[in-house]
Amino acid sequence: MQTPRYQRVLLKISGEALAGEKHFGLDFDVIGSVCDVVKQCVDMGVQVGIVVGGGNFWRGVKNGTGKMERTRADHMGMLATVMNCLAVADVLEQKGVPVRVQTAIEMQAIAEPYIRLRAVHQLEKGSVVIFGCGTGNPYFSTDTAAVLRAAEINADVILLAKNVDGVYDSDPLKNPEAKKYDEISYEEVLAQRLTVMDSTATSLSMDNHIPVLLFALEDPQNIIRAICGENVGTIVKEEEKA
Repeated sequence: MQTPRYQRVLLKISGEALAGEKHFGLDFDVIGSVCDVVKQCVDMGVQVGIVVGGGNFWRGVKNGTGKMERTRADHMGMLATVMNCLAVADVLEQKGVPVRVQTAIEMQAIAEPYIRLRAVHQLEKGSVVIFGCGTGNPYFSTDTAAVLRAAEINADVILLAKNVDGVYDSDPLKNPEAKKYDEISYEEVLAQRLTVMDSTATSLSMDNHIPVLLFALEDPQNIIRAICGENVGTIVKEEEKA
């Protein structure tokens, strides 16, 4: 069995990734593959927190722009994340993994309210804790929520599983000469306005000294590779001092 480099991780999964090739809704083959790997992580003794986006159902800032008041559109996005959380939780439970879903907005009939100490306690017991509703506030992305929860639970790293295999100096879909970085500093990401996370999330991770490892979820085994310190994707971290 491989030796994990990190003992407590915050895994951020985009909602779009959970939709697979359908690009909308839920692809349970994809979710099952991801949950198989999460189970492997737990079996290795790694404590796993998960934040899931909601873009496979609704993106407040995109779908509601010009049509709805931003706060209400963002609240709908928070509800979309909860649907994804429940789907991931159910698949994990089917695989024998203990799970807790905690939401930033109280909805006690279907999930626990987010309480930091309770979340940490569950992680220490070996449960996967899935955080829903983002930060609970409009105008903040689920990437920002992932960094916030990572800071609160003292995660060693944020694993950013998206539909792209790393950080590039330009859009690789538009520029075939785009350069992929193996590692890059928070400062460079902000200065170059690179699409890793939004600027709020990047600044929050920089201020709290939490490295961010971005990789493609197309191969869920990348999660294991990332946790074991293999060279996968791009790591965003503090600038090394000369």
